[in-house]
Amino acid sequence: MNNILVSLKKFITNKNTVTVIGVIVILGLLYWGYNSTIQSQVQPVRVPVATQTIQPRTLITDDMVTYIEMPSVSVSSNVLRNASLIVGKYTDVNTVVPSGSMFYSDVLIEEDELPDSAFTAVKDGERPYNLAVTVASTYGNSIFPGNKIDVYMKAVDENGLIMVGRLLAKVDVLAVKDSSGNNVFEDSSTTRTPSTLLFGVPEDVFILLKKTEYLNTQGVELFPVPYGGTAPIEGDLTVDREELVDFIESHTVTFSSSTDDPSGILPGQTTDDSVVGTE
Repeated sequence: MNNILVSLKKFITNKNTVTVIGVIVILGLLYWGYNSTIQSQVQPVRVPVATQTIQPRTLITDDMVTYIEMPSVSVSSNVLRNASLIVGKYTDVNTVVPSGSMFYSDVLIEEDELPDSAFTAVKDGERPYNLAVTVASTYGNSIFPGNKIDVYMKAVDENGLIMVGRLLAKVDVLAVKDSSGNNVFEDSSTTRTPSTLLFGVPEDVFILLKKTEYLNTQGVELFPVPYGGTAPIEGDLTVDREELVDFIESHTVTFSSSTDDPSGILPGQTTDDSVVGTE
């Protein structure tokens, strides 16, 4: 018995034995840690996904969401894991959720958070203006947000001659909208007809453009032309911007409900407080 104990003691205290046992223990711990990590990463978790492609600014309903199991390693921290956090929200502006995609917290917003990105792009000191257009005047719906355009004007002078000239140059198109105010190119699943082009202009130009809306009887028409292009409408006279402005001003008047200010617009007053009409 004593011989056995002595032999066991020698075996345990042997440096080579200790080294081998240490290596085995370390390898065992490494294997256990690696296996635990792998198991935790491949462990399936239930996550909600889209049952269909969801377009921007869309209210998400129950039928648009279902659950599937995914390896936990593929589910990032910003993935929403419960349908209750998704249904009733809206997809953000310019955000499309593909069919089968998970829902991420940074692409869903509340209804009152929905902005009109076009209006937020209007520069300080400018006002948004909606230019009436058609499919034909937008060259077969080929004017897109981000394009630059010139705004031309057609009018009939006192002699019955048609005048055509460029009123505005190098205008940035912020949005193309249909008659319901929807962005024409926002929803790839539907075909929308352009009704207006939205862009920003300084206050004085805004007033000028509003005045042209009252000059239909003088044959006034505004239409877009791709920047640097040639107007598709030919007239009897080709005129410059100054002549167009003179024509507009000579056929319209701006006045307010108050007659104290001879200019027609009181200090600090905007055209929202005034009426633009023809003389």
